[in-house]
Amino acid sequence: MLAFAVRRLLVSIPVFIVSTFLVFLLVTWGADPLAQLKAKNPPPSQAVINAMANTLYINHSIPARYGHWFSQLFFHGNWGPSIQSGIAIGQLLGTSLELTARLVILAMILAVILAIISGVISATRQYSKTDYTITLIGFLFLSLPVFWFAILLKQLVVNMNNSLNWYFISTYGANTPGLSGWSAFSDAVGHLILPTIVLAMSSYASWSRFQRASMLDVLGSDYMRLARAKGLSRTRVMVKHGLRTALIPLTTQVALDTAAILGGAVLTENVFGWQGMGTMLVTGINAGDFNTVLAWLTVAAIIVILFNLIADLLYGVLDPRIRNA
Repeated sequence: MLAFAVRRLLVSIPVFIVSTFLVFLLVTWGADPLAQLKAKNPPPSQAVINAMANTLYINHSIPARYGHWFSQLFFHGNWGPSIQSGIAIGQLLGTSLELTARLVILAMILAVILAIISGVISATRQYSKTDYTITLIGFLFLSLPVFWFAILLKQLVVNMNNSLNWYFISTYGANTPGLSGWSAFSDAVGHLILPTIVLAMSSYASWSRFQRASMLDVLGSDYMRLARAKGLSRTRVMVKHGLRTALIPLTTQVALDTAAILGGAVLTENVFGWQGMGTMLVTGINAGDFNTVLAWLTVAAIIVILFNLIADLLYGVLDPRIRNA
């Protein structure tokens, strides 16, 4: 298993280098990093523009700029300054990434659990009323735009707060400043409930369909019939033999959907006023902040590669034939 993990890690390294170069190329071609500075009234002197260009290393060729940026980032941990505020990007990333990770990880765990449960139930009760009901619910959430569902849920809870005093569920921000201990924890949970539901349900809807289809395929296999013929209980056959194999396609889909989840987090954070990675990206795009957008896309690339690496390792856990290949 260790050798399998090392092989997958080594494969991820060139993928990461190529993806960061493409991200750097797209951001470089997307806009002039000094556009906001040049548009100021009164305009800055040429000396100020040249100094900023030298700081951002933009008076060099693209390969040289990429090499400088890559070496600064991975040998010195320097993401560069925010063009908008002048604050080091690393400082902004620390807080923003922690908030977004809290939301995304919790939403993915909830979505996977719901997808597995609903997919298995739907497959084992194919064409029953339960199957049709689960399918209807899945397609309902699949058809709802993330931002619209977030706004709708937020407004619904606001109305409940006004009529039923459900103030333990917060509709804006990631936390309330000035709290500590248990109060801070319960407050953070109250702020997490709505954005987690929004982000989880949009992913659960599609993942449950994959789980249902995969489970149906497994249930019709010869080895499942053989396991039942040997006298094994239905629960053991379903969990140990069926579900383990049926999780492989779902694992692939979860890894592939990581980028979509991050995109959904951008919309969700802006609706609920979270100062996470999503707000950081939108602010950077609006301000034409080259380094901020580049940092966000790089972190997103790292997360996508990491989740695909985790998926590769899970393949080896779920199916020993893969890691021994």
